Amino acid sequence: MQHCLRAIIVAFLLNAPLAAEVRAASLDGLAVDVKNESEPVLCAEKDNVAISFANKDVRAFRIEAAHPVYLSSAMRNNLEADWTACDMTADPNFKPPGEPKKVTLYEDPSVWVIGYTFPTFWRPATAKVRIGNRVDRSIHMLQFWVHAADDTEEVLVLYPQDGYWRPRPMTPDNMRTTAYGSSFLIGPVEYSERPFVNIEEVSIDPKTRTFTLKFVKGGTATLKIASVDTKRIALDVSFDKGISGGPFAMLRSMYVTEFNNDAARIAVREQGAKGWREDNIMKFDHARATDVWVGRLTPSQHNTTSPDLVFNSFSDGPVPKRPKSEAPQLPAAKTP
Repeated sequence: MQHCLRAIIVAFLLNAPLAAEVRAASLDGLAVDVKNESEPVLCAEKDNVAISFANKDVRAFRIEAAHPVYLSSAMRNNLEADWTACDMTADPNFKPPGEPKKVTLYEDPSVWVIGYTFPTFWRPATAKVRIGNRVDRSIHMLQFWVHAADDTEEVLVLYPQDGYWRPRPMTPDNMRTTAYGSSFLIGPVEYSERPFVNIEEVSIDPKTRTFTLKFVKGGTATLKIASVDTKRIALDVSFDKGISGGPFAMLRSMYVTEFNNDAARIAVREQGAKGWREDNIMKFDHARATDVWVGRLTPSQHNTTSPDLVFNSFSDGPVPKRPKSEAPQLPAAKTP
């Protein structure tokens, strides 16, 4: 079965018209240094996967999250945490029990922005969150919801105090819900117990679905929700200047085994290569690549429906404006 699914995704990546748009968007793009900084763990609730991206010339790129190729309304969708073999007391992101404070920061007929303040957090709350004239200095987590049809769905999460983002496409009509999974960092990545990005201020423009980040180390970035639907969410990222001396972005995820993970496989299209290189996420070492896919080919017992992620369209200039029909896309999930 695994060989069959592998053949399906390879066919999508190499031959499908949607995948051809991905290639067209990044054929002339910059190559970036992709490095595996992951460590093995036994606990399924620790983010041990770390894939860093570095190139001081990158000023813009795209991140897409799409439902995995195996997604089906008939599958068992496990969203439960797995605390087997876990001692979280030493983990910097561990939060003792306690009810968070919830506040609506903005709402209109199309979007909803919610902020949460936890009883404790592994980093001090120094980053400001700004929406219009409103400024809040205590937000640990932001949720961005979109109104669509007769429902409202959460599609993006940001933790302003350590810079972690989690994207999620909208749920297909024939499913009840799908899970979050891998997260990512954008900006000058630093290391203190775990990787993080030190943000001074986040300004949110809900109407344009744009986040503007001001970093403590200097420089700014914008992240715009370019599109979101029941197939994928596309995020355009741009910096005011290139980031040198370390990664400008990082993917973070979890892997214990092939059957217990949030991301199990990686595929890279290396600079000048005629095809993609694929590997187990923990066996991968490094590459200089224009396109990177991280996800699964077979279901996991942990966050079964969490999305795959793609990083591409790296550029030394602003993100190019694309007609909707030319936007780079991932293969759409097939649901019966």
